[in-house]
Amino acid sequence: MPTIELIYDSDCPNADDARAQLRKACAQAGLEPRWREWNRSFPDSPSYVWHYGSPSVLVNGKDVAGLQPAPEGNCCRLYLGDKGEVRRSPAVKTIVVALVQSKEAETDSVSRANRFGWRGSLGILPGLATALLPKLACPACWPAYAGLMGALGLGFLIQSRHLFLVTVVFLLVAVAALGFRVRMRGAYGPFVTGALAAVLVIIGKFLLESEPVAYFGVGALIFAGYWNCWPINRKLYNLKNRR
Repeated sequence: MPTIELIYDSDCPNADDARAQLRKACAQAGLEPRWREWNRSFPDSPSYVWHYGSPSVLVNGKDVAGLQPAPEGNCCRLYLGDKGEVRRSPAVKTIVVALVQSKEAETDSVSRANRFGWRGSLGILPGLATALLPKLACPACWPAYAGLMGALGLGFLIQSRHLFLVTVVFLLVAVAALGFRVRMRGAYGPFVTGALAAVLVIIGKFLLESEPVAYFGVGALIFAGYWNCWPINRKLYNLKNRR
């Protein structure tokens, strides 16, 4: 449900007609006829209502007729109808178009956020790769690791002093990738989980030298990446982004 607002003056003779047009427009758009009304003379009305004449209808903060806020909106509004006639309240078609466009914009925003989820989670892959590298390879495995990393041009990674720095950098990139989607999701769950997982990897691998702790951190990072690309609930997305 988009945010619909009706702005009017107490003595405006056209406010009732604007309400009637709103009810018809909501019915045509398949929405519940529900909106917030602001009387410009009331002290608890927000300051932005003074930038619009009476009556004005806003959908998600935008005037349905495309009028930009004016420094002083203390005036009666006039609108153009479907046939070019002058009206004293917005036409049903004008309101319906604004409602439909707002629904489409919200759908596109959620779709973009969901598409970015899989791509954004790819940022954790370098961190996972370095986290899974052994701190010290056993003598039997050393030639295999040296040959593989050398072929990839990453032979320096098997040196302990370089591995710590590179692991920290790649884990920071992974956490940043999770944090980049916080605003889209409106939730910090994947980001916080990924940050804690990165700390566990560092502690388990380089401080405690505990494989269980390090691998638990790796598993938590994988879970955070999966959580991050989980499709966003459209209703929750709209609610959180309007707060």
